[in-house]
Amino acid sequence: MIKVGVIGCGHWGPNHIRNFSMFPDSNVIWIADLSEERLRSVKRTYPQISVTTDYRNVLKDHNVDAVVVATPTATHHNIVKDCLDFGKDVLCEKPLTCQVESAKELVNLAEKKEKILMVGHVFLFNVGIRKVKEYIRNGTLGKVYYIHSTRVNLGPIRNDVNVVWDLASHDISIFSYLLDAQPIEIAAKGNSFLQDNLEDVAFISLVYPDDILANVHVSWLDPRKVREIVIVGDKKMVVWNDLDPEDTVRLYERGISQEPYYVDFGEFQLIPKEGDVIIPKLKLSEPLKNQDGHFVDCIKQRKEPLSNGAFGLQVVGVLEAAQKSLNNDGKTVRFL
Repeated sequence: MIKVGVIGCGHWGPNHIRNFSMFPDSNVIWIADLSEERLRSVKRTYPQISVTTDYRNVLKDHNVDAVVVATPTATHHNIVKDCLDFGKDVLCEKPLTCQVESAKELVNLAEKKEKILMVGHVFLFNVGIRKVKEYIRNGTLGKVYYIHSTRVNLGPIRNDVNVVWDLASHDISIFSYLLDAQPIEIAAKGNSFLQDNLEDVAFISLVYPDDILANVHVSWLDPRKVREIVIVGDKKMVVWNDLDPEDTVRLYERGISQEPYYVDFGEFQLIPKEGDVIIPKLKLSEPLKNQDGHFVDCIKQRKEPLSNGAFGLQVVGVLEAAQKSLNNDGKTVRFL
């Protein structure tokens, strides 16, 4: 039985507590949060769990095998470092840290301590995203031309990180997973309408190897909630809509074809090609539950997680480059 401690009982913490308490091979024995009210609330549901306002009490318990860190991003580095120093396997919510150097330190420390460091890039465990990955991997889409993602809503508005670090971290991790690559160039424009020096809307342009273009639109100030990714290939196109449980993935047999025979330029035509729309049958499951279950399996088998520390470090690198571009009025940043 893997005994788990959860640090942070705000938005995601209670969901982790639920998952690790339900798995047959794990159990939550400690939770920590600065809010005593939150601790009391969790304690009412899980009276057997020990609670504390000092997360170090969790780490001092030798019975704790692994720790979930679900605290504000700015606190990740120090807390994860303490967890690793105490010899615990760690699942840290995304992004791993706010700086590349601090993320590198954690990755190196996990390797030195021979401990598992996993980052909660939860959309890598979404069955729809995995289906899109399958389409790209087996050549269904052909050559990928471009990817466009939209992740917008009216709130929730954070005051610890801007919208890029909050929302775009999801899309950057998805792009890295789908393309098995990191971007070459990054440019970002955004603005701070509600809070000084904390962007609440941003547009990020990226160039990946093989001239694949990508664009990310993130906002806390949109009237509609949208979570959508469009991928256009030279054979087919696919749309992932996370908010549509019926048609999460749609494969479009549409594209542009060139007339094979023409006498002169005047006869040259590019013809829109219409085709069927295929909606694959997906066995939907909760991504967070899939992610947490993967963490348990990695602990039991001592194997590297899909979203390991190195993957989380790469995402932080892209986000840091996007922030640098934001700070320089959209100037393109070379990456890698």
